[in-house]
Amino acid sequence: MTDAAIPRFTGDARPYAGGDPYADHRTADFPFTHLVDLADRRLGAGVIAANDEFFAERENLLEPGPAVFDPEHFGHKGKVMDGWETRRRRGVSAAEPHPASDDHDWALVRLGTPGVVRGIVLDTAHFRGNYPQAVSVEATSLPGTPSPEELLAPGVKWTTLVPRTAVGGHAANGFAVDAEQRFTHLRVNQHPDGGIARLRVYGEVVPDPAWLAALGTFDLAALENGGQVEDASDRFYSPATNTIQPGRSRKMDDGWETRRRRDRGNDWISYRLAAQSAIRAVEIDTAYLKGNSAGWASLSVRDGEGGDWTEILPRTRLQPDTDHRFVLDATARATHVRIDIFPDGGISRLRLYGSLTDEGTAALAARHRELGGS
Repeated sequence: MTDAAIPRFTGDARPYAGGDPYADHRTADFPFTHLVDLADRRLGAGVIAANDEFFAERENLLEPGPAVFDPEHFGHKGKVMDGWETRRRRGVSAAEPHPASDDHDWALVRLGTPGVVRGIVLDTAHFRGNYPQAVSVEATSLPGTPSPEELLAPGVKWTTLVPRTAVGGHAANGFAVDAEQRFTHLRVNQHPDGGIARLRVYGEVVPDPAWLAALGTFDLAALENGGQVEDASDRFYSPATNTIQPGRSRKMDDGWETRRRRDRGNDWISYRLAAQSAIRAVEIDTAYLKGNSAGWASLSVRDGEGGDWTEILPRTRLQPDTDHRFVLDATARATHVRIDIFPDGGISRLRLYGSLTDEGTAALAARHRELGGS
């Protein structure tokens, strides 16, 4: 994946002329959006500080779903925008009315879970003539829960993920990232000022081995613990990644639902665990899936990249809108897990409870060190 292969959008968009405001939104299929959004609020991400948010609050950057545009919504400061928007910067005097070349606004973002960043999208949706001229993104890794003051302290090392790059208005501006490091926080800069509607940070979760060791037994498939979806047979209605998000599903599209099959096959999701694990118990939840839950499900595991799948939970009847719990007859050692549903439909969550093996613990600790973890 090369950054040069990613489309670039620059310049103003046309003024809004009515109708669907997304009709002329410029976007592309970026090659990293199948990965987890490390800046997802559901994982605990937050925009913890910004130097300016005069027109629109910084927290809007991480709102789920696309930005909303209401052409009639004005407040006492002006047009109300669904994004982060700063005031217009000015120069130092009438003789020098323009901002200096290094003037910029910034926002500090705490990732929901530390990880390796593979791609970033800064979407200026609905900011047609009031978007930044350019953006840049830096990242750092600090232990614990540092304050904004600690993050901005002189000794903190920041790594550039996106150099200062011109962007376009009313466009999804995507950037591939090539930095094999584990990061906890980002600093998003807009030069010199303007508005950004949404921030998405795609990558791979890198959990803290010491934390997982302290927990002992935990959900081995959970995104926050380093689990990830490798592939799925169908993502028609909702992403398979929803099945390993934190918490219980709160509505039907917060799970995974496939289109209706008209053949004799079945649907499935395959997962990679953070490291080799020993699975002892399973939860399959069909919350909010009532007339469209899977009819049956089975679970299989594999230890390593190759080899055959071994069934650890035989095909079992599922009930709609129900949390199903299973204690395995024997501990299952695995690095990969696959759930098959029959014939189609959906599940809302999959939980795999157990602990890392000694081999898995050692592998996870080694990767943590390689990526800069302490």
